[in-house]
Amino acid sequence: MGMPPSSSRLIRSASLGGYADLMRSLGHDPSTLLRAAGLSARLLDNPETRIPIHSVRVLLETAARTTGVEDFALRLAARRSFSDLGPISLVLKDEPTPRQALDSLCRYLKLLSAGMIVRIEDAGANVLIRQELMPIAGLATRQSMELTVAMMFRILRELIGPQWRPLQVSFMHRAPADLAAHRAFFGLSPLFDQAWNGMVCSLADLQLLRTQGDPGVARFARDYLETALDRRTEGMQAACTELIVALLPGGRCTAQQVARHLGVDRRTLHRHLSAEGQSFSELLNRIRTELALRHLQESNLPLGEVASLLGFSIPSSFCHWFRASFGASVSDWRRQRAGQEGQSHLNFQ
Repeated sequence: MGMPPSSSRLIRSASLGGYADLMRSLGHDPSTLLRAAGLSARLLDNPETRIPIHSVRVLLETAARTTGVEDFALRLAARRSFSDLGPISLVLKDEPTPRQALDSLCRYLKLLSAGMIVRIEDAGANVLIRQELMPIAGLATRQSMELTVAMMFRILRELIGPQWRPLQVSFMHRAPADLAAHRAFFGLSPLFDQAWNGMVCSLADLQLLRTQGDPGVARFARDYLETALDRRTEGMQAACTELIVALLPGGRCTAQQVARHLGVDRRTLHRHLSAEGQSFSELLNRIRTELALRHLQESNLPLGEVASLLGFSIPSSFCHWFRASFGASVSDWRRQRAGQEGQSHLNFQ
């Protein structure tokens, strides 16, 4: 059986920039875990090489567990530079404000990785930067999510100034045993077991005028990126998956809603999905299943919160769905996992 569609997506090998040096600094051979994740060290030589997202997530979780370093992703982010974004960094530097740079980053994000979702929401005097990872069945996301948020933090600090820090950093997964590394990295204590991943920033900070980069170089880079976007092809299933992940927490995730966001009618949506061997209900259920396991395994979110994040209006509906999908109640399933989770947590002590 082949990999599920969500597992076949790719990310630039630049996402692992600094990995080899970090592993060596911790007294480990970087190649060993790369091979175990199905990757070759040679793939990291060219930052533009595309590697499977699922392999990167496996590698990061395994590296954290093997080294006993729970803040592995933060250490990796600290070794990354703004230039690791490639041509996108030139475009971001040319934007007059950090807020406009964020808009450009969102536009070209799929050229960095097909597995990331970023939504920018204005909230009065603040701006919410919500970040999410496309679900992959059975794979933990803690290290990948912390790397994603940490890199957004590094990008904004580059755009605003070295002393900048957000008003809040939020993670959906549970807190680490020791918060010291997270406090040192972000300049504040992140909140864990939250309903979303990302940061809250001051709108005033994001509206600061910047010294822009070389406009000629930026124009060349933007043309290159626009051409790359035009050449990029994305199936209906991939587009639907991203929208389902984004819409589920609001309880508005129906085929009609997804079709409207895609600019097609419901019949066209079903026809395209059918051509890819998928139905909307099957896709929705698969994503719900993967997200449910992620929330229950990696966080201490209350049942009502998990139900809401999966698009259920009341917890009892979620409980009925969960029992039908997994053959056990949520409480029984959590008790069965408790021992394994506790042992895994102790490995970092």
